[in-house]
Amino acid sequence: QVQLVESGGGLVQPGGSLRLSCSASGSIFSVYAMGWYRQAPGKQRELVAGITSGGSRNYADSVKGRFTISRDNAKNTVYLQMNSLKPEDTAVYYCNADIVPTVGDYENYWGQGTQVTVSS
Repeated sequence: QVQLVESGGGLVQPGGSLRLSCSASGSIFSVYAMGWYRQAPGKQRELVAGITSGGSRNYADSVKGRFTISRDNAKNTVYLQMNSLKPEDTAVYYCNADIVPTVGDYENYWGQGTQVTVSS
């Protein structure tokens, strides 16, 4: 059983920083692309940032220059460093990963989500 476990969310003031972590665990053969999505109340889930196994990154225009995605392939972990946070960054943040388990075929996995609230 493969699962993604997120941590690092919370309440922060505007202009502050948070770092999210997401670790893939279980019977994993290989982890490919990993990324972070977010969903604010009443809005659709959107891609925040993605990173390939080779380290290529992409970002939503709204977070460019403020957020940084990185990964540790040895730990099957992806990070999202969020700086200069704004109230509009408030959302549930979800980790996503393309994983090949040791038994079975490639699948796309989601974490359970972690709440980020930016408010004074």
